[in-house]
Amino acid sequence: MMKGFQVSTIFPNNERITEEKEILFIIDPGNEKQVVNLHPEVEYQTFEGFGGAFTDSAGYVYSQMDKEDRKALLSSYFSSEHMNYRLGRMHIDSCDFSLEQYEAMSDENDTELVSFSLERTEKYIIPMVMDAQEELGRPIEMMITPWSPPAFMKTNGERSHGGKVKKGYEAFWAEYICKYIIELRKSGINICRMSIQNEPKAVQIWDSCIFTAEEERDFLKNYLYPALVKNKLTDIEIFIWDHNKERLYERARTIITEETDHMVTGLAFHWYSGDHFEELEMVKRCFPDKKLILSEACIEYSIYDSMDYLANAQKYGHDIIGNFNSGMNAFYDWNLLLDETGGPNHVKNLCDAPYLYDTKNKKLMERNTLAYIWHFSHFLRPGAVRVGFSKYTDQLDMTAFRNPDGTILCIIMNPHEDEKTMYLRMHGMTAELHVQAQSVNTIVVKESGL
Repeated sequence: MMKGFQVSTIFPNNERITEEKEILFIIDPGNEKQVVNLHPEVEYQTFEGFGGAFTDSAGYVYSQMDKEDRKALLSSYFSSEHMNYRLGRMHIDSCDFSLEQYEAMSDENDTELVSFSLERTEKYIIPMVMDAQEELGRPIEMMITPWSPPAFMKTNGERSHGGKVKKGYEAFWAEYICKYIIELRKSGINICRMSIQNEPKAVQIWDSCIFTAEEERDFLKNYLYPALVKNKLTDIEIFIWDHNKERLYERARTIITEETDHMVTGLAFHWYSGDHFEELEMVKRCFPDKKLILSEACIEYSIYDSMDYLANAQKYGHDIIGNFNSGMNAFYDWNLLLDETGGPNHVKNLCDAPYLYDTKNKKLMERNTLAYIWHFSHFLRPGAVRVGFSKYTDQLDMTAFRNPDGTILCIIMNPHEDEKTMYLRMHGMTAELHVQAQSVNTIVVKESGL
């Protein structure tokens, strides 16, 4: 026999309503219409976790909050009773979500990195990370990413507007990255993975640096990986690309060669250019041993209406489900926290976050995206395996997993204006479910004895 429950969230008048109800299974009567099949014996990739980015901006806003609001924020994200985050991402030196541009060392003659200092990172980011780790009860599994080398290492002599690493500075830059990892680890931060360059195709008005696929491959092979070996950092997982999905496959084809295959753990990607789920599927088919992680996603105010709360949250649900069904192993949201404007940001590139903090009224504000991410992160456990399913309509977004404890999870999103009826089938049993209009749902199924 089987039993289960359905957790549903809707937002009438932009008010969050989450309800839970029992699911009743009966012997399958032979329904052929409106059926959703679960096939837990068909297995795909393993899930690693959810997380978000500890940016300079997030750390600054966090520093403005009182003790109670800080506790509420971190408990929401890192407690297993709530969002159950386990992963984090940090930037090497400044990024657009920093109060200003900064770097740990700016002396081109200091090839021994004697003047290297994490003083600026220690101001806002590290205190927030330390508090989050105390809430979690163990070190966060942290990913680190550079937006730009120091200006003196760049062909354009500045952190912004793209540019490239100067010829002859590649080894210096690789050592600088290693120094960052070593010093952060000394601070108690568990840097366990990295990407080579954030958005290596984008010339931005903020911190940025360009690498062609060939340049990224050669930097990895000839400079970065040897530096990691030299500094005894080969336990660091290396992810390539770290940009939008539309070029993921061709980047993999160029960078992952017989020489570099053992160096590359996987590919990181963003969501800003659209679905492109097929790119993930092709990478997974051609490079089945490589992990796929979404390393950044957010609602950009320059593109989307900040007041379109539900539609923005549904974009998250659609993308997470599509990425999971195409092979994604882990999900990192962008800023964990921003102020009421969607900043601060030193170039006014403002965006949304699951939590905003009203600095004027001293109020922590939950956004709709939080509830949509919660329907995944709260129920999925690291080590869960995606399993097979089929559904009767493309009007529903859906994915399915088996948790390490054997429970089966279905996350189903109905972004349409009408309720959907479905018959959930597994192991010869069927349950009739009703999926409300404009809802996101998590369905948990347990076989007796679990």
